[in-house]
Amino acid sequence: MFGELELVLDVKSSLGEGPCWDSVNQLLYWVDILEKKVYVFDPVTNKYRGIQLEQCVGALALTNRNEAVVALEDGFYFLNFETENVTLIDDPESHLPNNRFNDGKCDANGSFWAGTMSKSIDKEQGSLYCLHPNMKVQKKLDKVGISNGIAWSPDNKFLYYIDTLNENVCCFNYNVATGDISNPVEIIKFQDEDGMPDGMTIDEEGMLWIAHWGGSKVSRWNPKTGKQINSIDIPALNVTSCTFGGKDLNELYITTARTGLDEEQLENYPFSGGLFRIKTDVKGTPSHTFKG
Repeated sequence: MFGELELVLDVKSSLGEGPCWDSVNQLLYWVDILEKKVYVFDPVTNKYRGIQLEQCVGALALTNRNEAVVALEDGFYFLNFETENVTLIDDPESHLPNNRFNDGKCDANGSFWAGTMSKSIDKEQGSLYCLHPNMKVQKKLDKVGISNGIAWSPDNKFLYYIDTLNENVCCFNYNVATGDISNPVEIIKFQDEDGMPDGMTIDEEGMLWIAHWGGSKVSRWNPKTGKQINSIDIPALNVTSCTFGGKDLNELYITTARTGLDEEQLENYPFSGGLFRIKTDVKGTPSHTFKG
């Protein structure tokens, strides 16, 4: 089912996260949250570019222009790829200076969903927000620990969501026309030996691919049964997220982190913080763009 795992870039990210594939230009974007960087990688030339920002950056989604919408430490911004300047859209948590944005993604309607977490990892201090194309921000969930992986079923009937501190994946009924979510049900529960669920993507068969923080792997799950189908071992302890890319959307790109590892762990996992890639025999679903 899988090809050989490749270390694409040994970038040694402190907290690599949020990979996003640009199907039009065949480029991969991802972030290093703690180093406040956005990366752009061209797999044809094998070259990459780093954009240095002034705030922690949790996630990004492309627009139809030469820019992205980004979830920075204190709100939603536009990032211009040419000038590298950011422009504030909205800061829904200006009253919560101990919070920052974390993972996020666009839905099929072009709305950008991103959630927050406490910088001191306190429980239930974060929320999940939706930035609509009309630039209005709507709170979708509160009392979130670490807002993380998000994915929509291929038929857009369900939203899957990870709050890492709950160590589970919840399924919500999702109304693609309104963006409303309802009826949360826990469908996957991680065990201690698995590490903790982090970022997530979905393939065209509707199976979830989940990154294991502290678990050195990415696993594939059936959300209808809650059963794990298989997994890919990654030579990094903290695996943070994944997305499908390549011209056929059958190459899984995987981000990892170095933060929090001691000397012995870094010795055992020297490629922590690297960007990995592996070919699969299943295709992913394309990343949606922000339509604002």
